[in-house]
Amino acid sequence: MEMKRIQCTVNGEPVKISVPPWRTLLEMIREDLTLTGTKEACGQGECGACTVIMGGRSVNSCLVPAVEADGQEILTVEGVGRGESLHPLQEAFVEKAGMQCGFCTPGMIMSAKFLLDNNPRPDDSEIREGIAGNFCRCTGYTKIVESITAAAEAVKGGR
Repeated sequence: MEMKRIQCTVNGEPVKISVPPWRTLLEMIREDLTLTGTKEACGQGECGACTVIMGGRSVNSCLVPAVEADGQEILTVEGVGRGESLHPLQEAFVEKAGMQCGFCTPGMIMSAKFLLDNNPRPDDSEIREGIAGNFCRCTGYTKIVESITAAAEAVKGGR
């Protein structure tokens, strides 16, 4: 089996790993690095459960070959908080009930983080557009939008 050696940074930690050329970034994150917050659902880039931030872009990790991570900085939901402390976005999802079963939540948080990093004061329509690639089967998205709005306020307020 032909393996490709890659080096990247995941959640601030340097990673050197060998992967077969057909392995996806999602498989590398979950199986090789045992970071299981990133979820696999559709496997076709339609649901957003596997969303991570790679190289400053929000990506569906189920569609990205792991070899494309070479030289990249990757952020997964495990890297969003500060040690034992939750990020204001994670806190808001808890406080505002922005999750139901929680399966879509990691991808939703990653899309919301990408949105807030690029637009710290989004309105409701910008939030809905920012999470449009994430599918939740449990909610009507109202609590998710409220959670992201609360997080934007908390970040703006210096929390």
